[in-house]
Amino acid sequence: VTHSIPACIGSMTINSKQLDNESPVSIFAVNKCYETVQDGTFFDGSGFAALVREGYKVRSDVNITLEFRTTAVHGVLLGVSSAKVDAIGLEIVHGKVLFHVNNGAGRITAVYEPRGTNSLCDGKWHKLQANKSKHRISLIIDGNLVHTDNPYIQSTSADTNNPIYVGGYPADVKQNCLTSKSSFHGCLRNLVLTKGQHTELFDFSRAFDLRGVFPHSCPGAEH
Repeated sequence: VTHSIPACIGSMTINSKQLDNESPVSIFAVNKCYETVQDGTFFDGSGFAALVREGYKVRSDVNITLEFRTTAVHGVLLGVSSAKVDAIGLEIVHGKVLFHVNNGAGRITAVYEPRGTNSLCDGKWHKLQANKSKHRISLIIDGNLVHTDNPYIQSTSADTNNPIYVGGYPADVKQNCLTSKSSFHGCLRNLVLTKGQHTELFDFSRAFDLRGVFPHSCPGAEH
């Protein structure tokens, strides 16, 4: 076994002596346990998860689905960016969801604007689907479709070969299709990227870098 257990452990005794887990000698990627827990991965607003160390190739088509829950009006959801301009990005800015794509000729953005500023930041689960099909992009939030015109119809491929950053990204990593530097605070689940017939569900516990991210357990809904 090479990865940690996604669980809560309490009241541990060794030779009849109870261990003090309130003041450990050292601690790494251990969060508090919650009285009510939901499926999902908790992002504490300070970091990110990095997936696909060897690089993810967006190219002409990709479909991204995920569910998120937050009370913050700003936060990075996902970014894949080359060192040049080619990139994709998903973020929450002022309570709106933005899906940016740059196939090399210029950035285009689909914007989902809810009726109320806080209606996506209400601590409840919301379903997101972002689709890039050559030069066309669309965004579906809770079943509501937004798409945008792309004047760069000749440019169809986002040529990336870079990690997928979720919930934020390191300060030294360029993200050409994200405007926010705010790390996501809340919970994410069911992150799926589909290319053609190939569908991949990402398990955050298998990320090659996790900072301020706690897989497999989300505190119960915030009030």
